[in-house]
Amino acid sequence: MKHRSYDRLGCPVEACTEAIGGKWKGELLFILFTGTKRYGELRRLVPGATQRVLTLQLRELEEDGIIERKVYPVVPPKVQYSISKRGESLKPIINAMWEWGKNFLENLPKERLKPKPKAKGKE
Repeated sequence: MKHRSYDRLGCPVEACTEAIGGKWKGELLFILFTGTKRYGELRRLVPGATQRVLTLQLRELEEDGIIERKVYPVVPPKVQYSISKRGESLKPIINAMWEWGKNFLENLPKERLKPKPKAKGKE
């Protein structure tokens, strides 16, 4: 469960991991660092995330001031997400996490790797 308030003695590492923690937040941030994206684009770029979870995690990132959401008054509705100034400060952290994860995966024992799912219709 997320803490939504911290006292002066709260752990800054915990605050950071809660702000960017979540199954898809790191991936969303990594994608948004490449530029502004519409909701539909994010759905396509993060196909493993359900609509509910994607929306929830985008809202949390917005509430924490990490991303900005711009709604255009058109029909059909147009919504764009981008990194805020506060979120820009996370770029070196997310890039370092990407590098660490890449190195980790390259050195992971083969038995720990999940097999790739078979394509439907091909057996």
